[in-house]
Amino acid sequence: MSALSWNEIKDRAHRFSKEWEGEKRERAEKDTFWNEFFHIFGISRRRVATFEEPVKKLNKHQGFIDLFWKGTLLVEHKSQGKDLDSAYEQATDYFAGLKEHELPKYILVSDFARFKLYDLDEREQHEFALADLPKHVNLFGFMAGYQKKTYKPEDPVNVKAAELMGKLHDQLEEVGYDGHPL
Repeated sequence: MSALSWNEIKDRAHRFSKEWEGEKRERAEKDTFWNEFFHIFGISRRRVATFEEPVKKLNKHQGFIDLFWKGTLLVEHKSQGKDLDSAYEQATDYFAGLKEHELPKYILVSDFARFKLYDLDEREQHEFALADLPKHVNLFGFMAGYQKKTYKPEDPVNVKAAELMGKLHDQLEEVGYDGHPL
């Protein structure tokens, strides 16, 4: 299946947010919620992620990750109105039981009405309401196969080298070089 356009993803996110507004029952609906969330991005959740992944927590007790996409995403889901900061702490408690290559790049916590996405590589956190998902759907580009590019200023050494090459070019041109030899 080819990647969906951002317009299609935003449209799906809008329909998703309308369908799920007002949902509160974690146990009854969270699996369907997340299956449909993955569908926004054209992904069959079953192909990439598992529900209730068993893992030893930091305190050595058995825990279960609500939704786990190894190496990419760890989701902790709560009933509406529950503390999402404690859900994040619970999610990070699972890290002790994961292998290095399984550690996620993102943690997503939700209570149906709210989302908090933590980008662990960039050390960024984004919080928004379900109704605002279409406005923030680009944060989930990693799910749709889009890669985030970060452009950094040119290394000063490279800038200096380019300036020196330009001066050399101008000096060679002044003494008669042109065309291919130049």
